[in-house]
Formats: sequence, structure tokens, C-alpha cells
Amino acid sequence: MRVISGSKKGYRLKAPKGKDTRPTEDRIKESLFNILRQIDEESIVLDLYAGSGSIGIEFLSRGAKKAYFVDKSYSSIKAIRENLSHTDLMGKAEIIKKDALKAIEQISSQKVQFDYIFIDPPYGQNLIIKTLQKILREDILKEKGIIIVEHEKELTLEDRIFEFSKSDCRNYGSKLLTFYIINC
Repeated sequence: MRVISGSKKGYRLKAPKGKDTRPTEDRIKESLFNILRQIDEESIVLDLYAGSGSIGIEFLSRGAKKAYFVDKSYSSIKAIRENLSHTDLMGKAEIIKKDALKAIEQISSQKVQFDYIFIDPPYGQNLIIKTLQKILREDILKEKGIIIVEHEKELTLEDRIFEFSKSDCRNYGSKLLTFYIINC
């Protein structure tokens, strides 16, 4: 696992110990950023269920202003800290060791809104719908923001969930990336 492009291109990243995380494969990460294209230098990013933090770090490497990393696992938080330190991006990061839904409430209380929210929760726990509902309720996505959900191929996500509309969906073997925007 490595940083694909940007100022930190080629840096190797550590994955958390154990089998609880599934780091996003480099080919999926590369495709994701080809879809998103240029990352605005004022972008603020939320990497939920962050694992190694590789997605948030990729956003920072490509010019995002700040990234928030949320995970409740000690080993994931340790890996995120090590990866941010190794890439010298700690100054552009905020790390929150907390359950994702509670972290969204905390972030909302700070009046932070995001241009990009990446969600890759543990499979089989119905966390995607709960997370989308919490994002909407706590109003943490900017008006033109994008939500990217990485999930198992077997899970079909609706074209419309609450106030979000599916704008794209890409298949990568056993995984899918599904993109949502706020309905206009």
C-alpha cells in the first residue's frame, strides 16, 4: 500500500495489525482519484472508518487543505499516526478515536463541513445507511460535497437514500465504489 500521486507519491503506508481492516487496494484508489479528478486546495475531507488512513492521506497528497481521520480501533489510530508522521502530513490532519456516528456528532458541534466524505465501514453491520443518515442529520456535507462509499459487491445501495442521490457506481471485482451527492 502506497501513496499513488501528489506531493507524497510513492510513500509506503502501514496497515493496522489484525484482520479487522481491508485497506483500499491501490488500483481502486487510483481509479477513485481519476474519477474525482483535480482536488481543490481548499477541500476538507473526512475519512470515516479510516483503517490505515490511506484515503485521507491520498487526498492530502493531492492538495486537500485538511483531512479528518475517524476510527475506533487502537491499532488503526496507531497506523494512521505513523502514516501521517512518515508522510509529514500530521499538520494537515485531525485524528479522532471514536465510533464513527459519535464522531460525526462531535464534528458537527464544531461546525465543520466536508467537500468529500469517504465511508468504508465493516461489512455486514448495516453501517452505511446509519452513517448516511447521521451525515444528513448533522449537516456535515457541503452543498456540492461528494460521499464515496466503498462496499462489498453483494450490497446493493439504492439510487436515492434520504436526501442523497447516487451519481456514480463503479465495480472492482468484489468491491464497489458508490458516489452520492445531495439532491438539488
